[in-house]
Amino acid sequence: MALEVKKKDKESSQNLVHRFTKVVRQSGVLLQVRGKQFRKRPKSALAKKRSAIRRVILKAEKIRTEKMSKPK
Repeated sequence: MALEVKKKDKESSQNLVHRFTKVVRQSGVLLQVRGKQFRKRPKSALAKKRSAIRRVILKAEKIRTEKMSKPK
């Protein structure tokens, strides 16, 4: 996707740059590039299993500590 901005007659370079940046912003090219730059890898199956097991253990530990706590 090539963006093209041509200089108009008697247009200053500052106005040309302003028009170019406006076209780039409206096209959404920068958003796509930044999205690809910081893309996270999907979790592997083993990592998903480990995190699920960790959640179950933490939940059980929380319930156990609530039962062992002093009544109010």
